[in-house]
Amino acid sequence: MTDQARSASFTPEKPEGDNILARFSQMMVAFAERWFPDAYVFVLIAVIAVAGGTMLHGGSPLAVSQAFGDGFWNLIPFTMQMALVAIGGYVVAMSPPVAALLVRLAAVPKTGRGAVVFVGVLSILLSLVNWGLSLIFSGLLVREIARRRDIRLDYRAAGAAGYLGLGCGFTLGLTSSAAQLQANAASIPASLLPITGVIGFAETILTWQNLLTTVVVTVLSAAICYFTTPQARDARTAEDLGVALDDDRLEQKKPARPGDYLEFSPILTILVVLLACGWLWQTFRSGNPLITLSGLNTYNFVFLILGILLHWRPRSLIESFAKAMPSVSGVLLQFPFYAGIAHMLTKVPNAQGVTLSDTIAHWFVGFSTNSTVFSFVVGIYSAVLGFFIPSAGGKWIIEAPYVMKAANEIGAHLGWTVMVYNIAETLPNFINPFWMLPLLGILGLKSKDLIGYTSVQFFIHFPLVMVLAAVLMSTFTYHPPVMP
Repeated sequence: MTDQARSASFTPEKPEGDNILARFSQMMVAFAERWFPDAYVFVLIAVIAVAGGTMLHGGSPLAVSQAFGDGFWNLIPFTMQMALVAIGGYVVAMSPPVAALLVRLAAVPKTGRGAVVFVGVLSILLSLVNWGLSLIFSGLLVREIARRRDIRLDYRAAGAAGYLGLGCGFTLGLTSSAAQLQANAASIPASLLPITGVIGFAETILTWQNLLTTVVVTVLSAAICYFTTPQARDARTAEDLGVALDDDRLEQKKPARPGDYLEFSPILTILVVLLACGWLWQTFRSGNPLITLSGLNTYNFVFLILGILLHWRPRSLIESFAKAMPSVSGVLLQFPFYAGIAHMLTKVPNAQGVTLSDTIAHWFVGFSTNSTVFSFVVGIYSAVLGFFIPSAGGKWIIEAPYVMKAANEIGAHLGWTVMVYNIAETLPNFINPFWMLPLLGILGLKSKDLIGYTSVQFFIHFPLVMVLAAVLMSTFTYHPPVMP
């Protein structure tokens, strides 16, 4: 990207029609460019804030420090599992068969505005299966569409549409960190298990209430995409922004020496996939396959084997795996800090023997007159906290002890409380660029190029889905935690 083009892309423009939503989105662009720090800074702020709050609550500094260190490594298995969710999606998206599919899908839209809507809906649908796949596949699809010469694609609007799955979709599907964690007794921290019990997918993402929410969110997102995409004459294409649209596909190489033969031969791939098929058959032959996939180890195994098969040759898989690693650096760095925060919240009592999580839970109960009001309060709180801690899994570990404790006390359905959290906590992703990073790397853009569009999504989604989640809470009946 040239300096001139980059400067142009970073300059807020006067929106066509000069309507209030357009003016507000440009204000958000300017704010983000000037004030947004790196996501890691948010984690450090959260650590200091919780440590300070725990001490003010009556915990001794030594006890707070001890709890932080003791809890720091508690989420290592879950951290690795979530990293592999992202890597698995990336590996599948980079495989040659999927690359061929991208070319076909890129030819479907007939107009630039239609292409933005198409990318947005597809991003949400893919995120219900794998958020990593959604993010990478959508970015590659936007680049493929941008190569077309028969339509003018606003590259920024299309990029923002490719991010919809991370802003309002993925926690409603199979890769919901909170739902995945709660469905597996082995993944639930020992301090949390007595509060929540095991909550299967049948009470979270597989409910009709969640299906309704998913449909509403998808239709709303598509409509916003349509009405916020510039007309063709005003569209800023990738070329206008100075973005080079080089071929993203993996280079087809040949062995350079005899020792390279097995790297470029499918023999080992075939044998490994056949070996895995026996386990997959035994695992999936009885029961609901979606319930079976609720196990993170099973889920990651399936996606990794699928990636191995689609790449066909080991060398192709190795190269795509290496390309995927930068996308999980934030997860690997930040999740241990979240674990330390959770331990400080739940393991440092004051002189009365009450932890900070207990006190916050009592506040929720005191503020909520019934489960519907409780749902609304939890949603708003989760969305606000989600802006500072942009990680569904890590943040759930922090919130779950006191939110679920309060849900038990007030009689709110535990499974839908998890989903209220899921519905609310991803919305700040629209204005926090943490999860944009892998997508931005593919698109060759900066976060401010997308936030002007995604902020509109946030401010329209937020009130509507919060009310919907609260109303749907009244359709559930509470039952105590189910122990494994």
